[in-house]
Amino acid sequence: MQRVTWVGHGTALVDLDGVRLLTDPLLRNRVAHLQRRVAPPAAEAVRDLDAVLISHLHRDHLDLPSLRRVPRDLTFVVPRGAGRMLLRRGFNAVREVAPGDEVTIGAVTVQVTEALHHGGRGAFGASGPALGFVFEGTRRIYHAGDTDLFDGMREIGATGLDLALVPIWGWGPRLGPGHLNPLRAAEALVMLHPRRAVPIHWGTYAVGPAARRPQAYLSAPLAPFVAAARELAPDVEVVPLEPGESIEL
Repeated sequence: MQRVTWVGHGTALVDLDGVRLLTDPLLRNRVAHLQRRVAPPAAEAVRDLDAVLISHLHRDHLDLPSLRRVPRDLTFVVPRGAGRMLLRRGFNAVREVAPGDEVTIGAVTVQVTEALHHGGRGAFGASGPALGFVFEGTRRIYHAGDTDLFDGMREIGATGLDLALVPIWGWGPRLGPGHLNPLRAAEALVMLHPRRAVPIHWGTYAVGPAARRPQAYLSAPLAPFVAAARELAPDVEVVPLEPGESIEL
């Protein structure tokens, strides 16, 4: 089975060549002032995992309470500088990586890429680079993490991508530096030129008490991204998913 499930936000479950990999687990119903608009993933999403991969140290990508739902003896692939944080909490198979590194997990090779994003935990927290990942087996899948456009995207796509998981938004209507908006996400598809693309990092969490009501910003980025991708990268099949939905490869 070759399948990718968008769990929500930056979290994706990659089933490739008998290997199950989970990225940036954010599995809670409420995170600080943010409330998940759909139910958190069922236990099946974290069952029989082979590894967890963390793209950077921001709290919506390295969420320590969410990590309590995964076994502590799993392999954790984390940015250089994050290992101590996890080791102190009992995760004992932690591998720190930086762009250019490779990690073999079963039949899958994980190539660590750069990402144009501030990856640290905050002024007094751990620091480390922001990363993306290319999962290579019988299919080649790119998870961009959080990033803005960078020249290396052309190299990532040069040898062919079956699927790109591309962030198109942030928490809400305001984006800080180091994020792709819908137009720039479509421009990323021009550089990456994958066969198919799934937009991620949008439409999962709403802000505070207002989360009980529909929020325009939850769905706002999707239509502009699809339209821009159709214009700029017409050969790329864009496959929008709802949190919890999957795409077969």
